Amino acid sequence: MAKKKAGKQVGERGGNMARYEELSVEELEALRAELKDEYRRYQTMDMNLDMSRGKPCREQLDLSNDMMDALDSNADMYSSEGVDVRNYGVLDGIAEAKELLSDMMENHPDHILIFGNSSLNVMYDSISRSMTHGVMGSTPWCKLDEVKWLCPVPGYDRHFAITEYFGIKMIPVPMTEQGPDMDMVEELVASDEAIKGIWCVPKYSNPQGYSYSDETVRRFARLKPAARDFRIYWDNAYGMHHLYDHEQDYLIEILAECKRAGHPDLVYKFASTSKISFPGSGIASMATSLNNLEDIKKQVQYQTIGHDKVNQLRHVRFFQDIHGMVKHMQKHANILRPKFEMVEDIFEKNLAGTGVGEWTKPKGGYFISFETLPGCAKAVVDKCKKAGVTLTPAGSAFPYKKDPNDSNIRIAPTYPPLEDLRIASELFTLCVKLVSVEKLLKDKKEVQA
Repeated sequence: MAKKKAGKQVGERGGNMARYEELSVEELEALRAELKDEYRRYQTMDMNLDMSRGKPCREQLDLSNDMMDALDSNADMYSSEGVDVRNYGVLDGIAEAKELLSDMMENHPDHILIFGNSSLNVMYDSISRSMTHGVMGSTPWCKLDEVKWLCPVPGYDRHFAITEYFGIKMIPVPMTEQGPDMDMVEELVASDEAIKGIWCVPKYSNPQGYSYSDETVRRFARLKPAARDFRIYWDNAYGMHHLYDHEQDYLIEILAECKRAGHPDLVYKFASTSKISFPGSGIASMATSLNNLEDIKKQVQYQTIGHDKVNQLRHVRFFQDIHGMVKHMQKHANILRPKFEMVEDIFEKNLAGTGVGEWTKPKGGYFISFETLPGCAKAVVDKCKKAGVTLTPAGSAFPYKKDPNDSNIRIAPTYPPLEDLRIASELFTLCVKLVSVEKLLKDKKEVQA
């Protein structure tokens, strides 16, 4: 199904404010003095607000509290196939958990492997196995002279941390509203056998909130990598995390598209219930081809006899089926939507027309991506911290934490209470204006000199 789009993806630059770059040195100096006075007022508030991670808030976690009662001491502890979930066994997950997760991931249960609570852990292990034992009989990556990886930027910092940990050379690929720059991806993958993978967050991407277009998904499925052990790491972390029922993004299912293109083994698809139920106690899963699953299970069998089947059954009993999960996620959206809208409204009120910032307006996911003037992001984050608001460190959304423009800041609106978020957003826009004015003043004075 084609992806639906509505509304602007990037913050408006209209409004009645004068663009700061058009102000004279005298006007900028007067504005700086005014902004400094306001900043000092925030510093006296003795705030301690944390917006550094995209964590669910307490109200979201409370939505799943009844899961604790889904199993009790008198509960039937047997799966639909008669497996005692309290005991060893069932490497790939109980049948009803595979059905629930397969519906969530839009894949057949036969192509699903259930793991523990963390999809990030599954991705780490997948790369670790490839390093030590290769992929479907290929040379273990640790024996190669060099291993490279494509990293759409800005992207998910924890993805980049995994590849950096294993000493894999990361190659940045620019993101667009349609997904990664596919001309660049196709050229690099086809020409360099050392490139073994690419990180993808295809729906409501981290941090921009973009969803890959139909064409982008099809081009991924039709990649012709030089390395036969190249894999697309398709992290569908926000597949059900819509903010609006009537304005959802839709994504072509990648495994089916790969099969149609004659490349069934090209993708590892990951997902979990971490931001659906409990982040520390969810269910993680992988969907991939039968050939890949056979290869993975041969290795995983030495790691575990089976993952937490009690937790798998608990999730099934709580959600019942995919329809129950959809209704549950609508409750999440009702909590998060006001937070995203408030941040966007404050950005619009305080920054529209100034020319000192742009921001995305996602229809789902957990983040808003903000672009300052070049060279300002670190200073903005630092000023926010000195006034009591902790943001994700500038540069985190890039490999090796190096943003070449020092302009990207990831905004995480989900965790703070609404009033704290309002104060933090007002402070953030103030810091953006103050840092921008100081930069423009410096630039103008250097030109005059």
